[in-house]
Amino acid sequence: MRKLLLGIDIGSSSVKAALLDAGTGKSIVSKAFPEEEMTINAPQTGWAEQDPEMWWKYVKETIAYVTNKAEVKKGELKGIGIAYQMHGLVCVDKNLKVLRPSIIWCDSRAVEIGEKAFQSLGKDYCLPHLLNSPGNFTASKLRWVIENEPELASKIHKIMLPGDFIAMKLSGEILTSETGLSEGIFWDFIENGLSKKLLKQMDIPKEWIPEAVPSFSVQGKVSKEAAKETGLESGVPISYRAGDQPNNAFSLQVLKPGELATTAGTSGTVYGVCDSPLYDPFSRVNTFVHVNHSKKKPSYGVLLCVNGTGILNSWLKKVMGGKWIAYEEMNAMGSGAPIGSEGLTFLPFGNGVERIMQNKAVGAHLLGLDLLKHDKKHVVRAAQEGIVSSLTFGFRIMKDMGMNLKTVKAGKANMFLSPLFRKTFVQMNEVNLELYDTDGAQGAARGAGIGAGVFASESEAFEGLSLLETLEPNPNFSQPYLDAYSAWEGKLNELLKSGLAG
Repeated sequence: MRKLLLGIDIGSSSVKAALLDAGTGKSIVSKAFPEEEMTINAPQTGWAEQDPEMWWKYVKETIAYVTNKAEVKKGELKGIGIAYQMHGLVCVDKNLKVLRPSIIWCDSRAVEIGEKAFQSLGKDYCLPHLLNSPGNFTASKLRWVIENEPELASKIHKIMLPGDFIAMKLSGEILTSETGLSEGIFWDFIENGLSKKLLKQMDIPKEWIPEAVPSFSVQGKVSKEAAKETGLESGVPISYRAGDQPNNAFSLQVLKPGELATTAGTSGTVYGVCDSPLYDPFSRVNTFVHVNHSKKKPSYGVLLCVNGTGILNSWLKKVMGGKWIAYEEMNAMGSGAPIGSEGLTFLPFGNGVERIMQNKAVGAHLLGLDLLKHDKKHVVRAAQEGIVSSLTFGFRIMKDMGMNLKTVKAGKANMFLSPLFRKTFVQMNEVNLELYDTDGAQGAARGAGIGAGVFASESEAFEGLSLLETLEPNPNFSQPYLDAYSAWEGKLNELLKSGLAG
């Protein structure tokens, strides 16, 4: 009988599921729903909401697809892992009914609340204890609900992150994790528990916060009700949960200090692991508990995030022809323009406030357009160079924190499918890039295998991970890319000084 593991990845664009054969370490089937991107609602400028029941709908569809495709038999499924979009807020009442749409990661409404809390609590408390400003994270979003929707807030029984909600739908139990509490800015790293000072400052009842369980552990089992809804066998353990960026790093076996992972989906990230609680004094990059953290062996993840990454590329595709133009065609088009796009610059900050910009809503800007010189190929190249430049901006912040950035791992997916993007990333940051055949859903499945005891060790869990290729920077060609970055940063600084941004 096969030993199968199910990984579920709840993104903001789609929900993906993968079935992993624990015997070979290989994914045997995976599927994402919906075919088009999930809806993100924006009732007001800067807001971003999704219906948690929509996630559950697509979770059920992906589970049905992969289990039917793989012809899963009774007793074969040994564990379920859940990865999820970070920082979202889900509120439920005593009947476990959702009270309002989830305020998701790229929503900007709580920036002022987080800044007020940062000033009130003080930098000397927030940075050593929380490792971050409360910023625009889950705690600040919850405070916004308390202040602006008091009648609704009075009905709150528990608050959850998106992955906690899906685990609740599968098991009927409401739990969270230390990684989740740290990403929500509820966790005190010195006291090693909930931040009593933050809860008091924001007037958040402690009983609203679920109990925390380790990322790798049996965190409940598929209920009879969920079994009827999903077709899964009741009693299968839910044995792993983590936010998407810690999980993406885990899926690439980034677990030791000095190891780094990067993604370029809707948002763009670099995630580096360290064994001491580093923090940026301006909270432009953020430190959370990593999935393998323990009191005896601390492990932290430093996250650089740029909201306006793949979403810019997706927007550009729609503008240039939508379904009539493929990303491959766009990538080839952009390669036809020279490095630096002949002075055309794209600032890709058009998806809410940006942390690396200290929570300013800089907006997306196309600068230096010459109507007699520039065409589509320049715009595509400027967009991809602009996205890499924004990651480079954050990269340099991480270097200033003392992180050693030499080799970065990525799944060969999303924008890393673009040769133009890959080369620009490697040359501009002067790093080696290792590309692997994996994704977040596979990572969640491997995590489930560890949590359920199917794998005897972390190394065994990654025996099926395949390195596809390694790209190394060519020092003879670095200077034009470094010049392109300098020009990009100069345009950014000019815009910020002009007062036209944020």
